[in-house]
Amino acid sequence: MDKLVLRARNLHKEFTKGNERIAVVKGVNLDILEGDCMAIMGSSGAGKSTLMHLLGALDPPTHGEVFFGPKQQNLWKMSDEDLSDFRNRNLGFVFQFHYLLPEFSALENVMMPALISGMERPHAEAQARDLLKFVGLQHRINHRPAELSGGEQQRVAIARSVVLKPKLLFGDELTGNLDSENSKKVIDLLLELNQRFKIAVLMVTHDHDVASRIGKVLTMKDGKIVSS
Repeated sequence: MDKLVLRARNLHKEFTKGNERIAVVKGVNLDILEGDCMAIMGSSGAGKSTLMHLLGALDPPTHGEVFFGPKQQNLWKMSDEDLSDFRNRNLGFVFQFHYLLPEFSALENVMMPALISGMERPHAEAQARDLLKFVGLQHRINHRPAELSGGEQQRVAIARSVVLKPKLLFGDELTGNLDSENSKKVIDLLLELNQRFKIAVLMVTHDHDVASRIGKVLTMKDGKIVSS
């Protein structure tokens, strides 16, 4: 039987603008299973990135619940400290902008989540080296982000996102700043991580070429998933 990684039920998100309540996500239900690879598409303002933030426990829903794992642990019943630790250990995030720490090398950036989790430095460094080799950057481990190309920076960000072997990897327009060649390399890398390590992948993208390579495509419109 396929293992449940994440389940969202009746997710809503509203924001207040002056005296007005703006509904951005409207009653989304979604199951993500181990090894799933899916993309969410839709026009700007459809609610894609907001939904990803809800699913990734980066922002609380106005209504609804998010459950994780076969035991269906309710994420929004956790304390802030426990939720932060949970995200670090179980979820990976890659954004359009890589958010690498400029004063640290590629190796140090990839090590960072492992060190935060309490992993001993030699073990964290060994895992980071292995991942940088996996993403084809073993010759760039001592370079800082400013010394790397955009595609290389994004590959470092991907390596950092999976250093703790998360169950689920989120990508938010992660190819948005890349040319077509580097976009292909990044998607190749995500698909290989998905297939080799069974890391579930959920991507938000505007790029039809990117979405066409993903196993399942969900379409959002006006805050709802309207097709799959």
